[in-house]
Amino acid sequence: MPSDSNRNLNRRLFLGTSAAAAAGLAAPALAQDGTSIEFEDSVSTTVRRNISSFRALDWRPYFSNTNNGAILVDTASRALHFWSADQTIYKLYPTSVPLTEELTRRGRTSVVQKVVAPTWRPTPSMKLRNPEWPDVVEGGAPDNPLGPLALYLGWTYYRIHGTHDTRKIGRRSSNGCIGLYNEHIRELFDLSSVGSQVLLI
Repeated sequence: MPSDSNRNLNRRLFLGTSAAAAAGLAAPALAQDGTSIEFEDSVSTTVRRNISSFRALDWRPYFSNTNNGAILVDTASRALHFWSADQTIYKLYPTSVPLTEELTRRGRTSVVQKVVAPTWRPTPSMKLRNPEWPDVVEGGAPDNPLGPLALYLGWTYYRIHGTHDTRKIGRRSSNGCIGLYNEHIRELFDLSSVGSQVLLI
């Protein structure tokens, strides 16, 4: 049977995460320094639907070097890791990931273009699945699915981008792209460069 202190801690964790959910999850609930919080039973189920459960990683198992900066997207934990070229900067961000395995692409690529106010166009397969979608949403529009900034990858149609719909972060919610909170894509946009290495696992 849990002690009074454990019950109080669990209640505080539940209330804190519930408050974050009510606030629209404008910021990740877990620390970016690799601190991991273990939630119990129903609290775990509720929280992890929208917040990544992730931890700090070392770059060495994934890259032979960090030239031009290195981005690792872990689709299982729904987290993006960034290391600067000189390894003095490390960032860890929660992400949205593709809805299904069929939409998920894994492997190595790189950032080929950095775009401010990207224009969104659904891919042909997206239009087949969702014929009611518009053919284009201009950059800067409040309903633009790419948010304010995007890193275009070497694979056609694949992007790392922001989103105005913060409910998507921490979920399987995209058609193939990797989404970040807008404040996080702004930071990553400044830190990364054309040529930054990208690995999706």
